[in-house]
Amino acid sequence: MNNMKIILVTGATGGQGGSVARALLKESKFQVRILTRDINSQKALVLQRAGAEIVKGDLGDKESLLAAMKDCYGVFGVTNFWEHFDKEYQLGKNLIDAVHQSGIQHFVFHTLANYHTLSKGKYRVPHCDIKAELEAYTRSLQLPATFVNIAFYYENFNNFFPLQKDNHGGYYFGFPQGDTKLAAASVEDLGGIVAPLFNNPGEYIGRTVGVVGADHTCDEYATILSKVLNKNIYYTYVPRNVYAAYNFPGAEELANMFEVQRLFIPNRQKEMEESYRINPAMQSFEKWVEKNKDKFIRHLNSMFEVGII
Repeated sequence: MNNMKIILVTGATGGQGGSVARALLKESKFQVRILTRDINSQKALVLQRAGAEIVKGDLGDKESLLAAMKDCYGVFGVTNFWEHFDKEYQLGKNLIDAVHQSGIQHFVFHTLANYHTLSKGKYRVPHCDIKAELEAYTRSLQLPATFVNIAFYYENFNNFFPLQKDNHGGYYFGFPQGDTKLAAASVEDLGGIVAPLFNNPGEYIGRTVGVVGADHTCDEYATILSKVLNKNIYYTYVPRNVYAAYNFPGAEELANMFEVQRLFIPNRQKEMEESYRINPAMQSFEKWVEKNKDKFIRHLNSMFEVGII
């Protein structure tokens, strides 16, 4: 074990980092070290029992990052806009600078496309644009890095955009994506992409790799949900300006995200094909819904219990 190269995984108690840590632990080709603010958290301890080394650190504390990267070969990095908002850039920069200073030989970093650039300056989507800026900064330092762009999470259908009840016995979800295909993937499958990237640095350093498990229209996602859940489920298009006016934090940002995708990202078919080549165990949307059918049913039942249905 002591002769194995060490990979530091940030965000390991979250969805992306957890998926990466579990995949690397399962392969047993690298020693896995996880960075966490709370070394006694249940999720950290589960990973420790699986063989990971736990180190205490924070993206806001560069010295803790440098200590965590001591003797490391690689680093998986992820930042969370929805936790830190505009501070995400500085936290990401701290991580990148620590990678640079530590002489890391392979940095795999979760980033996203620059939606402000895609829309020719019309729409800002900070949770995407900041990650694109961090990718640009990483490239400016000429670090040995691979960038992963994971698509819309399947899991969003359970949390951010759960099914709603209409007045006619059916269920729906809606946002401004329109008829344009919406690339999606389960966050569980990210690790199955990242581990092969670390295993094949010569092939992937310098590249941006998309993580896409499905590339359907929203109507097609609704059809799959209807089939698996045996319910009448449909997608309703909500225009960008209507969605942006909704009274919840981030409504305008999400409206802009969907609008840019609707207008400027017609499909991600090639990225989906590569994802399945790298990780043949990628889940289709239908397979994922079948696996998580009970969660959907519990959600529908909970609406019934509180009188929504």
